[in-house]
Amino acid sequence: MLLVMGLGMNATGWWRTVPVLAEAGLRVLTFDNRGVGRSGRPAGPYSVEMMADDAVAVLDAAGIDRSHVYGISLGGMIAQEIALRHPARVQRLVLGATAPGGARSTPAPAKTLAFFQRRGDMPAEEAAWASVPYNYAPGTRAEHGDRIAQDVAQRLRYPIEPEPYKAQLAAAFGHDAHERLRGLAMATLVVHGIEDVMVPPDNGRLLAQLIPEARLAEFPGAAHLS
Repeated sequence: MLLVMGLGMNATGWWRTVPVLAEAGLRVLTFDNRGVGRSGRPAGPYSVEMMADDAVAVLDAAGIDRSHVYGISLGGMIAQEIALRHPARVQRLVLGATAPGGARSTPAPAKTLAFFQRRGDMPAEEAAWASVPYNYAPGTRAEHGDRIAQDVAQRLRYPIEPEPYKAQLAAAFGHDAHERLRGLAMATLVVHGIEDVMVPPDNGRLLAQLIPEARLAEFPGAAHLS
């Protein structure tokens, strides 16, 4: 199973997920998208299509012809493009906290969109903590601050830099797979937190309507990082 991380985050963001999937008997691959973590910092602009081809290059390097693909947030947009551009490489598809793009997608509230723009100019640690109200639900923040702190510590092992963050953000805003998703034939699971303010849950519902073999699972009490 190939895991594709979201905006400004690196493969360490999957630190809770990988052991669970491995215990289920899956071989799990994670990688850093271009611009973050241990990957290169090529100059922008970036596109979701470009990042999808990067992900397929990871499969090539690992000698894997076909894989389950799970992407979250921007990673879910990348996962859509992997499935659209390279359908023979995808066995099953999981789309978490993401959107199809296009005019029918539901945008984040204005306050959240303004934060996206400001975040790129913040120091890495400040940005990670300032993102907490957008990434985690109120109940999680009230009851599990220790777990959030553990997540932030993992994120800050490889801090995002301003220019690659802005290039990834522009790629996310440029994503539009809406008119092509009906052509997907693989079994797809769409997962979304009901309290997601970064990518409102109507986007998950729209994805599940557009993809013929899709099933929707919504999580009450969960936000963006469900």
